Amino acid sequence: MNHSLPLPDVLRSTLAGLLDGLPPSGTASAVDRLIGHYRGTVPTHAPVLRDRSDVAAYAAYRMPATFEAVRAALGAFRDAAGAWTPATHTDIGGGTGSASWAVAEAWQDAHTPVATTVLDWAEPALAVGRELAEASGVPGLRTARWERARIGSALALDPADLVTVSYVLNELTADDRRTLVDAAAGAATGAVLIVEPGTPDGYARVIEARDRLIAAGFHIAAPCPHSAACPIEPGTDWCHFSARVSRSSLHRQVKGGSLAYEDEKFSYVAATRFVPSPAGARIVRRPQIRKGLVLLDLCLPDERLRRETVSKRQGPLYREARDAEWGDAWPTHPADPADPA
Repeated sequence: MNHSLPLPDVLRSTLAGLLDGLPPSGTASAVDRLIGHYRGTVPTHAPVLRDRSDVAAYAAYRMPATFEAVRAALGAFRDAAGAWTPATHTDIGGGTGSASWAVAEAWQDAHTPVATTVLDWAEPALAVGRELAEASGVPGLRTARWERARIGSALALDPADLVTVSYVLNELTADDRRTLVDAAAGAATGAVLIVEPGTPDGYARVIEARDRLIAAGFHIAAPCPHSAACPIEPGTDWCHFSARVSRSSLHRQVKGGSLAYEDEKFSYVAATRFVPSPAGARIVRRPQIRKGLVLLDLCLPDERLRRETVSKRQGPLYREARDAEWGDAWPTHPADPADPA
């Protein structure tokens, strides 16, 4: 495998190889069933992914979306973390390794590849993850360790510079969620990244985790421009972002439709033991472009939400606003009172 290719392309090609020989109709029905499990109440006494065909189907369907969400969150985190580079990484509940692929890409130019350990309780998921990693040709992935562990209150973690928990908290009981976040905080010598679906419930789990990380002495690096309370009034809205995902033929077969992409909505928090340099402000909704104006919904460092209007007469700032995307950092400066609201 040519690992000089962008990792998303390498991931898609390795996933395509994983599905070789599996009947398309059976794969699609397995994905449909598994999506039903993940959207419902998942029992914590047994893994949902039962065998290799389950894992292959779900990996082909979900890995690209999870990878893109974690990749986007890591991009914002790295902007705040500066030159900090993890030497070790633990991927809790990592399954087939989506977050580990994103970590490998984020620090692919480091002198030494990040040493990753993936923990999951589904042995078939670990086996497929190892197979994909070895086929990737990516040094940091090929040397990753894949270990079976029950993800819950009894989980024991070795220290690691970076701990990731992506799309895991929704599968746990409330008590196990709190215990797991505390365990991740205790094990992380540098940073913790938590990613959940971009739903009101996913956001609530992220906010709970955020509060626990702050209580454990961490600083919020992203997406928030501060480590104070979230300014969103509970029950009125939720903070989430979007990552664009190229749709495979399996996506189209399962979901129908003809678009070549879909948007993965996600919520996240990245927190550090060291003092980061968070965004001056964060764009928390898709920018609205109107004639001669760009409307930006911002989360500000003084714990407020504000809509900022950037007009064409603001020149370079207006051009920057037109290029800005949902989730981007935005420089803080006084709003122009002469601009229309």
